[in-house]
Amino acid sequence: MSSDLKQGEFVGALDCGTTSIRFILFDSFANIIVSHQLEFKQYYPHPGWHEHDPIEIVNVAEACIVQAIRSLEEDKGYHRNSVKVVGITNQRETTVVWSRKTGKPLCRAIVWTDNRNKGEVSRYEDKLENEGIEIDGKVYKGEDAVDALANLTGLQLSTYFSAIKLHWMIKHYPDVAAAHEADDLLFGTIDSWVVYNLTGGANNGIHIIDCTNASRTLLMSLHNLSFSPSLLKFFSLRPSILPTIVSSSEFYGLISPFSSNTLQQHQRVKIAGIVGDQQAALVGNKCFKEGEAKNTYGTGAFLLFNTGTEVVRSRNGLLSTVGYRVKGEKPFYALEGSIGVAGSAVKWLRDQMGLIGSAQEINILAEKEKTSGGVYFVTAFGGLLAPYWDTSAGGLLIGLSQYTNPSHIARATLEAVSYHTRAVIESMKADSGVELKHLKVDGGMTNGDIVMQIQADIGGFEVVRPEMRESTALGSALLAGSAIGLFGWDIRRPETFDKVNTKGSTTFKPTLSEEEREIGWKGWQRAVERSKGWEVFAAED
Repeated sequence: MSSDLKQGEFVGALDCGTTSIRFILFDSFANIIVSHQLEFKQYYPHPGWHEHDPIEIVNVAEACIVQAIRSLEEDKGYHRNSVKVVGITNQRETTVVWSRKTGKPLCRAIVWTDNRNKGEVSRYEDKLENEGIEIDGKVYKGEDAVDALANLTGLQLSTYFSAIKLHWMIKHYPDVAAAHEADDLLFGTIDSWVVYNLTGGANNGIHIIDCTNASRTLLMSLHNLSFSPSLLKFFSLRPSILPTIVSSSEFYGLISPFSSNTLQQHQRVKIAGIVGDQQAALVGNKCFKEGEAKNTYGTGAFLLFNTGTEVVRSRNGLLSTVGYRVKGEKPFYALEGSIGVAGSAVKWLRDQMGLIGSAQEINILAEKEKTSGGVYFVTAFGGLLAPYWDTSAGGLLIGLSQYTNPSHIARATLEAVSYHTRAVIESMKADSGVELKHLKVDGGMTNGDIVMQIQADIGGFEVVRPEMRESTALGSALLAGSAIGLFGWDIRRPETFDKVNTKGSTTFKPTLSEEEREIGWKGWQRAVERSKGWEVFAAED
């Protein structure tokens, strides 16, 4: 190592998304010092299936760290020892299984968007109806069972969550079934898999999951943050396959040197923050107060509303989830509205339809028309998530006429995520009694001014977009830095982040009249009703 390299203090964030991974180094003000991002391959072997290669995810994560560390030294002149701690954030419900003995994956990961397990959902719905579920010695059946499951987990039966994906793997992949039977199976979400490998893999790698990711498995009690024996019995799963649940901000372990020699002759870096990507964005947007909300427009769109230290049960189609937790402290909870398709609809226009040449072009195309010309796009590519929860819904373009042109369809695509966001916010308002005045936003789609203005017009509220929009990565960095007291950060004292990410923001204010807004909203609701129940699925043999 060159002796003339500067010493600094930086926190790293490894952001493992659905289509790409990035490693970002932040300073104490959330200035980005270096960043490196790589995409990885998406596998779609059958309609409705979406898979990732777990080995490729680890390799890409390591490659991002390699390049970022190299840039830190060669381009910025800082010694790699300036990286003091790393936080990790990840796509959440994506399910990975691997061998306890070899540390190797037993099949591809099933991605959160995958809906191959519709038959499993139907069977478990029948099981709740006819056999019921036993919780704390009491058996619940029918609607009481559905309600008891939601009270326990904050979730509902859906293709979305990890437990049903895991059960499908055990049922359909002989290697997974054999490993489960032989007690050689380890299960986790992407955070579990990445941490396991970064800390040694089969050579004493740590098998953990943070509570925000665990709250998305359909296996954890939302109230005591532990895996529920009742749920393991219901899904016929061995307890030994499960990772240990940890908080979102604490010291977990040290990154082992990579085979690529990235960290050879380098102090092993602490991993001290782990958080699911949407909860990370809640923290990164500094939504620390009850009643504050953010929406992340990525592959999907995810709106989280901080409900404080008490669980708020939704009665309007939303999920209750862990927002974040500091070790030794009460967790903060959130209401969440999950929208399965957002940026992925733009990619569909680009890759499948050839309507645009790049994702950015949708903004130019959509701006050519002031309205969608009466066209509505219900982007139910894999059914509808919150607040509709209809796995049989089909994607729908409606209102087409000879007048319709590509610009109308582009605008309808941007309007789709904005209408769906409003639907979620209407449910949050009904659950909390709080009228949303402004919405903090981040994610790739927010780079376009037009979609943010559309969101403000459709929602009837102000949309606040920060200049630095890497909120997901920043959230994991704040939690990691707080865990070791870096920069004086303390997640328990939000004022310690007053100087973090203060470069400014852009506010988009509604311009439509209330009458125009309601006409569009009623049209969207009609379109959604027509998309529901499009596909009828029989339980698999």
